[in-house]
Amino acid sequence: MGIAKVAIIGRPNVGKSSLFNWLLGERISIVDEVAGVTRDRVTCLLELPGEFESPRYVELTDTGGIGIVDRDDLSEDVEQQIQLAISEADAILFVVDAREGIAPLDEKVAARLRSLNLPVVLVANKADDEIQEGNAHEFQQFGWGVVSVSAKQKYGRVRLMTALEEILPESVFNRDEEERAEPVMKIAIVGRRNVGKSTFVNTLAKADRVIASPVPGTTRDSIDVRFEMDGRTFLAIDTPGFMRQKSIGTDLDFYSLARARRSIRMADVVFMFFDCSSQISKMDKQLVNMIEEQGKPCIFVVNKWDKLCGQMPTGRWGDYLRETFATMQYVPIAFITGQTGKNAKKLVEQAERLMRQDHRRVSTNDLNKLLAAALDYTPPPLFHFRKPKIYYATQIEVSPITILLFCNMPDAFTPGYRRFLINVLRDELPFAEVPIRLIFRKRESNDDRNEADSKRKN
Repeated sequence: MGIAKVAIIGRPNVGKSSLFNWLLGERISIVDEVAGVTRDRVTCLLELPGEFESPRYVELTDTGGIGIVDRDDLSEDVEQQIQLAISEADAILFVVDAREGIAPLDEKVAARLRSLNLPVVLVANKADDEIQEGNAHEFQQFGWGVVSVSAKQKYGRVRLMTALEEILPESVFNRDEEERAEPVMKIAIVGRRNVGKSTFVNTLAKADRVIASPVPGTTRDSIDVRFEMDGRTFLAIDTPGFMRQKSIGTDLDFYSLARARRSIRMADVVFMFFDCSSQISKMDKQLVNMIEEQGKPCIFVVNKWDKLCGQMPTGRWGDYLRETFATMQYVPIAFITGQTGKNAKKLVEQAERLMRQDHRRVSTNDLNKLLAAALDYTPPPLFHFRKPKIYYATQIEVSPITILLFCNMPDAFTPGYRRFLINVLRDELPFAEVPIRLIFRKRESNDDRNEADSKRKN
């Protein structure tokens, strides 16, 4: 089945983002009283509630306010994003403010939508009581039926969803499934401000999908962008440029940081972006720590390499990264030029390999043979004059690879020895470039399994 595309359109501050979040049942778009918070297109899948032979989905898109005067001089970029959302839409949710009534800008938006050959539902938001619901009828003069709702009071959702189902043509749900296939891999693209993340996403999508600007902090939401490569569909998540915690001065900055953190958690692979012309900063280190804490496969991406190509060998920057992030020696390093797309395809292919590694499993027998050999080669040091033992181990999870080891004294295995075991697993098993977690647990008295220790020669 196909996925219908529905764009939420309207002037600033009519509650488009509140409506978007309410329909999805989750805070996805940033909501603030300040006009112009939403700049890029923010999209998410919404399941229609009707009774169908198979589930029907709508890709709902939140957009910036038509007619906004952006304080960072990005008004043209915001308008371009709105136009792209409209051009891709199968239907429009035209949102107005029931409390304020018809505004001149509403009339301009209505005239623009009338020129399109698209079905429209006019949504009178902020109809928080009977008086405002009655006032909403004046919008009927625009020529569409009016659905009164209140995103704040959570009122009118069923009515709105029914109206949306009725205007969507049956044909949009019968498109080629491959055309609308779900992404096979989610890539979170993170980094501090102005390292070229949005430009790289636009290059992958082969369209100006996200506003790319030299103004730091242009991206405020985590933006999901589908793109295709060699017939496969992927999802790139462009995240806001991170800032140090003490620099978070507004609610917008706080929620942007929270969404970026969530994007890392939801990703299959993380691209950690660096600007080749800038030194690694404290913020970069905090970001890498965040990725490491989440146990996500990662690629260090050195962007804008065209600036240094021929002037500096890639090995020098690679050594710089290895020296700075000593606990992330396993992470691959890629050098790209996001603006031109140089090495972009190789980067995505490398991410696919990491995802496959992150979902591999090894047999308990192979794991215990390897542990026995490692324990023989480098036994753990004595602990309180006692010999630490690992009786057996088993892989209990993927993504991240998680190994549970049953032993006699969990506290006896020092951080250094745990790193040694992880390096052995990484060298000998198909987990060379992904995080590995070890969990040490004391063996129960009634547990006599001893697959690793019994295989030791010493």
